[in-house]
Parts: sequence; C-alpha cells; structure tokens
Amino acid sequence: MSEIKALIATLEGQRIDALRSIWCEQFEEGPPPLRSANVLRYLLAERLQLRAHGSNHDLDRRLSKTASRHRPGYKPTVRTAAFKPGSRLEREWKGERHQVDVVDGGYVWNGQTFASLSPIARQITGSRWNGPRFFGLREEAA
Repeated sequence: MSEIKALIATLEGQRIDALRSIWCEQFEEGPPPLRSANVLRYLLAERLQLRAHGSNHDLDRRLSKTASRHRPGYKPTVRTAAFKPGSRLEREWKGERHQVDVVDGGYVWNGQTFASLSPIARQITGSRWNGPRFFGLREEAA
C-alpha cells in the first residue's frame, strides 16, 4: 500500500480532534471550521490525494458544470424520446397489440390524435400510466 493510501486509511475512525491535528501537521494551516468528523475526513483525504497526485482540470471543469445544474431553485429539464413523424410505437397489453403512429404535433391511436402518450396508455390500461414508460421508452414496463 502506498504512503498516501496508508495515511488515508488511518483517518478512518479518528475523532474530529485527531483529524484537526492531522490537518495541521499535513498542511501547516488550521483546518476548516467543521463540526462533522465525516466531512472533515473526506476533505482531508481529498486534499492529501490532490497533493500527491495533482488535479485533473478537465474533470474539475466538468464536475463544476454538472454541480451548477443542481443548485437550489434550479429545475432541470427532462429529456424525453423524440420521434420523427412516421415512426410507430407498439405495445402488447393483455394479449392485444396496440400501435401508435407519430405524426406532426402528436400521436395517433385508433384513429384519434393525442398530444402525448400518457392519455393513450390510460385508455389502453384503464389506469394512470406514464406514457413513455408504458411504451417501453423509459424503464421496463410491467
């Protein structure tokens, strides 16, 4: 085990006072004013690894960009499957095959046009379904 791995392994189980002492020994500065031993342990391990191995600026930039999308009050957009007009979706439900054609502005099922897949799934099943999930476009449908 490398020296850095051994040092990080010793952090496990240490109380906050011991972690603060290790921080001062390693970085010749006071530790951040934290009350959580777990958070201080993670920060200490990160600083030790960065000192030993350096940082990856491309990764740091990508992580920062991703983190900015998860700030309080930010509502991310959900990507849904987009189909070109002329596409066909099929689903078998209780032994009957249902086909939905994609047209400009919606979906056609049994000669009726719908703005989304959810009302179609609701009519087929008789209960509320997420349309994309029902047609297998998200996760496995029952």
